[in-house]
Amino acid sequence: MARPVPGGPPPAPTVQRLTIRYAKRGRMRFASHRDVARAMERGVRKAGIPVAYSAGFSPHPRISYSGGAPTGSASEAEYLELAVTRRCEPDDVGRRLDAALPDGIDVIEVVEAQGTAGGLRFEAAAWEVAWPGVAPDAAAAAVRALLAAPTAEVRRLTSKGTRILDARAAVISLACETGIVHGAQCAVLRMTLRQLTPAVRPEDIVAALCSLSAIEAGSPPLATRLWQGQEDELATARIAVAENLPQESNGPEPGALLPERGPTPMTPVRRPAEDRPRRMTNKAVRLQAESADEAPASQARANDQLPRGALGQVADLRARKPYGRDCPNARNGATEHTATTP
Repeated sequence: MARPVPGGPPPAPTVQRLTIRYAKRGRMRFASHRDVARAMERGVRKAGIPVAYSAGFSPHPRISYSGGAPTGSASEAEYLELAVTRRCEPDDVGRRLDAALPDGIDVIEVVEAQGTAGGLRFEAAAWEVAWPGVAPDAAAAAVRALLAAPTAEVRRLTSKGTRILDARAAVISLACETGIVHGAQCAVLRMTLRQLTPAVRPEDIVAALCSLSAIEAGSPPLATRLWQGQEDELATARIAVAENLPQESNGPEPGALLPERGPTPMTPVRRPAEDRPRRMTNKAVRLQAESADEAPASQARANDQLPRGALGQVADLRARKPYGRDCPNARNGATEHTATTP
């Protein structure tokens, strides 16, 4: 039996592919990758970008992501590839998309993609992990123990059961510094990890450090991804940063230090974050106006930062009723009235 073919004209072909680098900041660190993808699709539609769609009965926008940051982690180096049906200016797409996205998801740069479709394949990622409640000296000793160990197995509970990972095999470089979080001194880990399968996350490195020492953290670590790229791009950046290191350091030897910021696979950022005006979603604007005398806008819930419908859209009260009617016995658009006796 022949497979049914959807009716209507075929989707417009892809004319151009754009590589977009964006950041996940603030409360958006608690949004999952699926939530960020849905917000990105809404932003593309709201910005009026001529995105290409797949064929079939359920067309989807041609947006491919490369290794989204885990839930609870912030990032300054998230990437996606967007296919469009007509040629667009990358800077114009970046401005329009950045204005349409919710607070906490910021477009850093847009360039025209090179090579084949879906070519965003990174070998390594650089992370900065703030570890509240842990002294830098204790963290530095745990770092030296991990670098000296041949293997460091950790257990991660997944939907398919418990999985055993070798955290040491993913470590390219690891260092410990002193930082300040919420006014208190704590350890700050800088690490470069290979992107293996299965992926080793910063929390796996922290678990390995705790298993090799007597560290008991009172608060969960705060991880931020700073860079993604190829492993061979780290050598030049490490040499440049090592020349500016301080004389005293609580971390391991200079050969294991991580550069502040590795080279990116894209051109330098054209629009720095500090030069961009702060954007607010319609939801955040309403909350700020309603609670100006009670609480600051910064106390709004994390879910309130996500967009809710189009501009100026007011929810219909009938949407909360079954079948759009007040009568609970309504079926197929018709209302049934029950007879009552006086």
